[in-house]
Amino acid sequence: MRAEDTAVRTLSEDRSRVALRALSEKLRSLQEDAAIARAPARFSPSPFPRKAKREIPKIALGEAATVRAARRLNRAAGMIAASVLADSAMEHHRGEFHNRAMWTPIVTATLSVAASVHGHTDRRTGAHNARDLVYAAAGLTGLIGTGFHLYNITKKPGGLCWQNLFYAAPIGAPAALSLSGLMGFLSERVRANQPGTSPTVAGFSAGRAVAALTGASLLGTVGEAGLLHFRGAYHNPFMLLPVSVPPVAAALLGNAAVGRSRVRRHFTRWWLRATTLMGIAGVAFHAYGVSRSLGGWRNWRQNAFNGPPLPAPPSFSGLALAGLAALGLLEDHPDD
Repeated sequence: MRAEDTAVRTLSEDRSRVALRALSEKLRSLQEDAAIARAPARFSPSPFPRKAKREIPKIALGEAATVRAARRLNRAAGMIAASVLADSAMEHHRGEFHNRAMWTPIVTATLSVAASVHGHTDRRTGAHNARDLVYAAAGLTGLIGTGFHLYNITKKPGGLCWQNLFYAAPIGAPAALSLSGLMGFLSERVRANQPGTSPTVAGFSAGRAVAALTGASLLGTVGEAGLLHFRGAYHNPFMLLPVSVPPVAAALLGNAAVGRSRVRRHFTRWWLRATTLMGIAGVAFHAYGVSRSLGGWRNWRQNAFNGPPLPAPPSFSGLALAGLAALGLLEDHPDD
């Protein structure tokens, strides 16, 4: 009897342990189900599985920022070259191309526009030899053209006087082609830097170099606009804008060139954007000036050539775009 009682007790204990184990597993399963049911309340549901974020190497980010700044400079060079192309074509057509050298700025400006469009579409690093050659030709043509225009002024009766500065060949116009070449040259020097390094130009920080050169270029363009608007006696108050807005932009860029690079220059950025719009609006103001001449636009063949130069104001827009590229370089590649 004792053996039978012991066997029954053992069997009962085994059944109890099995039942407890089954109950424990059931409770664990219920707890897991409850946790899954509570999960959507704590996390935003999504019908699609989330993909793990792909980390972009810092070298790739720096390379993209450098190419972006170079493409901005290409756009600036292209806008200035387009302005020079239209302006020189009109002015030299008025002079009947009596000197065959007057075709040179038209050819080089056209090539500069084409090179700038190519540079804008090029997302690769590294300087492009053909674009470098075109921009160098544009810069040299602008310098030689300034010499020709200065000679044209000095050979007239009275030499270097206000009358000749006002009505002879515009002394500052060819320099705009040199500015296009300069902006293009800077774009290629920015591209030429090794990926993963802070871009430099001639050993200087690229952002600071572009800011300083663009500020100086703005002041030179202000001199040309100021001379021709002085000829017009500033009869319209808006004629003061090209001699007041760009100098402030030049001063702000000068401050960016020598100041701290880690500063977010929101006011400078907005002022450069205002300068860009001013250059575009200048075309409309010059068109209005043409309409005020005798015969208005009905006599466009005469008034478009003898009135305010329609293609000139966008040069300010191109330089302002270069200034924005400089700010981008300073923010993406701080050197302090």
